[in-house]
Amino acid sequence: KHGRIIREKYWDRGESCPVAGSLGHDPLLLLMGGLEIDFGQDEFAVAGGIRGEALDVIAAPVTGLPVPASAELVIEGMIPPDQFHNEGPFGEWTGYYASGERDMPVINVTNVIWRNDPIVLACLPGMPPNDNTYFRSPLRAAMLWDELEKAGVPGVTGAWSHEAGGGRFFNVISIKQMYPGHAKQVGHATTSIHAGAYANRYVVVVDDDIDPTDTNEVLWAMCTRTDVAEDVDILKRMWSTSLDPMAYAGDGNGARYYNNRMIIDACRPYDRLDSFPPVVRKTQEEAQAMRAQWPELFTPDGKVRKGVDKVVRR
Repeated sequence: KHGRIIREKYWDRGESCPVAGSLGHDPLLLLMGGLEIDFGQDEFAVAGGIRGEALDVIAAPVTGLPVPASAELVIEGMIPPDQFHNEGPFGEWTGYYASGERDMPVINVTNVIWRNDPIVLACLPGMPPNDNTYFRSPLRAAMLWDELEKAGVPGVTGAWSHEAGGGRFFNVISIKQMYPGHAKQVGHATTSIHAGAYANRYVVVVDDDIDPTDTNEVLWAMCTRTDVAEDVDILKRMWSTSLDPMAYAGDGNGARYYNNRMIIDACRPYDRLDSFPPVVRKTQEEAQAMRAQWPELFTPDGKVRKGVDKVVRR
């Protein structure tokens, strides 16, 4: 929401807000534009840090705002505080046309610069998994893990923001349990930190033997390690978005910005860690020892050698 914060500073002074829109640039900038970089941080600098080299920018001719030098098309203009235009509904990352019709600000275009035959990058929203979830899920998972550690939550061993939830609605955190109530702490922390607070619906906390990216393993943990009377918490009136088809208005009549959400502790009970039934599968060490007995069948990294699977099936 950083653009809105900047725009409203201009509007509070009764001024139009300058804006420059870039299209057809480095795909990494599309990712940065759709990710919650901390307020005050330069997205160009973050993108350069990820790439390992600075991204070239130029000053847009009219507004002076920095735009990517690699852009195919740049549109400059002003956003007046007193002009609005009805738009919508649009297809959204939730997989629905959920935004409805509403009056939105307009840009009065003052300048356009372009390359001949521009190539415009696009990310089409739709029912997940979709264009945006393929980059949003891993990036949001990294944000969740990072923010949990910054909040002082120990023992996190993995995180995933599931594609089916659009990279927002369904978050899974794996932990190495360290003390009673640890799993509950992680669940509540995940839905409170910035990366997990907005438009969240489910947080599932699993043990470190569960791969949070593997849907079957997560569902298996939920089925076999969750006491639905003790391990499920419901949080009400949480931060959502009007794009959420299940969001509701605080007073019942206004804009839909609230939701309710569920935290599921799918970890083995801490006080039964030593007595909980063991899992029926080999450990990594046991699997490696077994493969070592037949080196002609497996590569050093544990994969079946080419052609062997066909021989085995015969």
